Amino acid sequence: MGVTTSSVFGLPAAQPSIEFLANLLTGYPRRDFQVRLWDGRTWGSSRQPRFTLVLKHPGALRRMFHSPSELTLGESYICDDFDIEGDIEAIFDLGDYLLAQGGYGSTRAVHLAGMLRRLSAERQTRTGRQPAALRGTLHSSDRDRQAISYHYDLPAEFFALWLDPQMLYSCAYFADGKDTDLDTAQRYKLDYICRKLRLRRGDRLLDIGCGWGGLAVHAATHYGAQVLGITMSVPQSEVARRRIRDSGLNDRCRIEVCDYRDLELDQHFDKIVSVGMFEHVGKEHLPEYFSRTCGLLRPGGAFVNAGIAAAATYHRQGPSFIDRYVFPDGELVPLNTSLGAAERSGFEVRDVESLREHYALTLHHWVRRLEAHAEEARRITDDTTFRIWRLYMAASAHAFRLNRLNLYQILLAKPLHGESDMPLTRADWYRD
Repeated sequence: MGVTTSSVFGLPAAQPSIEFLANLLTGYPRRDFQVRLWDGRTWGSSRQPRFTLVLKHPGALRRMFHSPSELTLGESYICDDFDIEGDIEAIFDLGDYLLAQGGYGSTRAVHLAGMLRRLSAERQTRTGRQPAALRGTLHSSDRDRQAISYHYDLPAEFFALWLDPQMLYSCAYFADGKDTDLDTAQRYKLDYICRKLRLRRGDRLLDIGCGWGGLAVHAATHYGAQVLGITMSVPQSEVARRRIRDSGLNDRCRIEVCDYRDLELDQHFDKIVSVGMFEHVGKEHLPEYFSRTCGLLRPGGAFVNAGIAAAATYHRQGPSFIDRYVFPDGELVPLNTSLGAAERSGFEVRDVESLREHYALTLHHWVRRLEAHAEEARRITDDTTFRIWRLYMAASAHAFRLNRLNLYQILLAKPLHGESDMPLTRADWYRD
């Protein structure tokens, strides 16, 4: 990698930063990016870099690498110590390399630490969205409401900038391949879930974590279901109720602000669905979650649970940026943990489908749409919120591509005397 000059070449603080970068990245095999310093100097690839790491002030590198972790690097980004121009998803290979630097021998580590101490200690002040500060017992109803509010109670207009028209904040289904547009893929997802449920006219459907009501409206409109959607977010419920009213579905759809644990067990549903809510339940509460849903489902009924799982072989190093700034108290467990809890609660596991690549594609679309509406996103929320969402969604796309995360649609049945009331094949899922 070489050094070029695009403006003031000789600011005293720049050269030590360049030397630190050169030493830090010794051995990194990829040369497809560029670093631009606060004085306009550039270091790295000069031929169409995939991304440019922009250091915003002389203290940026010290801020980033004093105690490097996923959390501290993320905080440096949202505080505007550095920016990322170009393909933000491409930076995470570099990020993985940087976070693995602790594996170097002691002589190299001491040398890098000494170089870092010679850099400026200037810091940026964080404004806008602050880290979550939840109170109470982990995964109590009150604390879960705080966690849901922290993430989902931003203005609906912010989410509408980059979601599809139905505002589906979950993995799309690219049935026709990678070139399918996001709006179409999200419609495919809704149909695919309804087909997996074998949803019929008049079926009573419970939608746990209904969001802004997209699935509830679709199931009532296209399948004639009687839908109860529940969410713990008041702003989401208001949008969902308005959409139901505008669609003329008040006789078939109802939205309640409710914790699934508060539903009366004397209610019985023919089908249950939960999409993107499962991650908030918590490992210790999985038996309660599946026992309660099983109790709410009539014998012979079906339950589609779609949620993110952590790979059993992947162990994150250090604290999580997403835990602090995006999904506080979220817990991702390996697939076998979920399946075991479901079976012990009385469910039969009928089908498990990985949509890992679909979620990587979905997140890619969301990032690009958010970036295309960057100024509007900053106006509706603030620059810090825009940066948090851009970073977390790009990082999540990277994790799905590497199989650190997976998205599973799990089809569960509640047999009656051994009868599942299900066809012998999946053929009807794919029939037009």
